[in-house]
Amino acid sequence: MLSVEETIAGAEAAQIPKQRGESLLETAVRYAEERHWDVFPGTWLEAVEGVQRCSCGELACGAPGAHAARRDWATQATGSATVARRMWQKQPTASILLPTGRTFDALSVPETAGFLALARMERMELTLGPVTLTPDRRMQFFVLPGAAAKVPDLVRKLGWSPASLDLTALGEGAYVPAPPTRYGSRGAVQWACRPTAANRWLPDAEELISPLAYACGRDR
Repeated sequence: MLSVEETIAGAEAAQIPKQRGESLLETAVRYAEERHWDVFPGTWLEAVEGVQRCSCGELACGAPGAHAARRDWATQATGSATVARRMWQKQPTASILLPTGRTFDALSVPETAGFLALARMERMELTLGPVTLTPDRRMQFFVLPGAAAKVPDLVRKLGWSPASLDLTALGEGAYVPAPPTRYGSRGAVQWACRPTAANRWLPDAEELISPLAYACGRDR
């Protein structure tokens, strides 16, 4: 007999963003509609003499096709599926960016530390929120808002200097690129832990900081 959680998960499985085969427009609308995440369109990739260039025009762009296109991006972000659809209809290949400090903050760590932490969290049976993996070899762990303000003190209490660890808390004024946004020719943002019915409720930073700090310390 299925538990209540399993029944809910089964009923909602079809509503989770599919990532593969879905357009950026459809995916952005899903994030707004089903996860209640704010979204906004960023830059996009343009083929110039057979090479994928960022629409910003910078030849040495550090995140081609995957960063904010406007300085006032924070005012552009919307949680409305209708508005999101309208914005991506204007530029269907624009990247999908999610502002932090609203419905979630994100703890960003190097990929190697992130996978080490994921294995440790699994052994500890911690409940995770969604986790992204970017082509620049970073992982972002979604946590409850407010993490950016308290992470430095949490790290100090564990015996580390915040400056000694490659662990960044992204809150108000920052954003993360969402799958399936592409970074030039380097590949696309992926889910290391996909959004599901089970992880709709996000963990607090305090629940994840110990395994993340440990993994970042090992990764130095």
